[in-house]
Amino acid sequence: MQRWRGVDATPADWGRSVVTIGVFDGVHLGHREIIRRAVADAKERGLRSVVLTFDPHPAAVVRPGAQPLILTELEHKGDLLAELGVDGMCVVPFTHEFSQLAAESFVHDVLVEHLHAAVVVVGENFRFGHKAAGDVTMLTELGRTFGFSVDAVPLAAQNGELETVYSSTYVRSCVAAGDVEAAAAALGRPHRVSGLVVRGANRGGSQLGFPTANLHHAPDVAVPADAIYAGWLTRAVDGKPLPAAISVGTNPTFAGRERTVEAHIIDFSGDLYGEHVSLDFVERLREQRTYDALEPLIAQITEDVAESGKILGLLGLDGPL
Repeated sequence: MQRWRGVDATPADWGRSVVTIGVFDGVHLGHREIIRRAVADAKERGLRSVVLTFDPHPAAVVRPGAQPLILTELEHKGDLLAELGVDGMCVVPFTHEFSQLAAESFVHDVLVEHLHAAVVVVGENFRFGHKAAGDVTMLTELGRTFGFSVDAVPLAAQNGELETVYSSTYVRSCVAAGDVEAAAAALGRPHRVSGLVVRGANRGGSQLGFPTANLHHAPDVAVPADAIYAGWLTRAVDGKPLPAAISVGTNPTFAGRERTVEAHIIDFSGDLYGEHVSLDFVERLREQRTYDALEPLIAQITEDVAESGKILGLLGLDGPL
């Protein structure tokens, strides 16, 4: 899949394409319905498919200070789109100036002049342009003028029409509550947090006998609620998922104040400092607890590690979806 930043960087030989537009944060099952439709339309017409997305999240510009936490960082989003068969990802830098672009200008300047849209595939609730003035009806009318058709995809719901519609907001609420299983059900895979392994307090190995990889992640990503989880740690160097017990919290037994994300890799020995890794949260085991002594804490960690291994073993140790 080709990736480029800014519509001016669109490859000169791109040609007419099937375009789908959105932040697509999470690339959840609802997003996937739209993206798969675009890919299928492109293949049927012998064209290429392109996802037009935005960075940073538009809310960071339109409502600074009130933007949502991010479910999928840009590189991970691109990887997920590539897995769905998308041919290109165009990332538009979302600036204040871009937010002022009128709906008609967005269609002409971006979709027609740069991406050469033959078909535009969007969700039925799609809005665009300054103050979200454009909708599917306007997009369809502009398509008649500029020579592209519009495919408006109904929003996908979980377990039927009366259930919750898939949305990034719903997934964020699940992650914030620590319900990583519900989040995974909506995403179609476990929720992921990535970052660099940095040095922590070093209690895990020296005091407790369970060394951990301490993850330094971007401050704007969605991290599950404080708890203990079973999950996978994947190293960027080889892409191999390793079973892990993951702790999110302030280490209350040691009166910690800083919230940390750390993972004990089961049956692993090695130095991960400075490596880029990803954590996939599979199942919540328990809440964080405070212990009066090290012995009961060590006993609980031993139980957590065993339970994590059991959960991940039942999944066949195949790694995240």
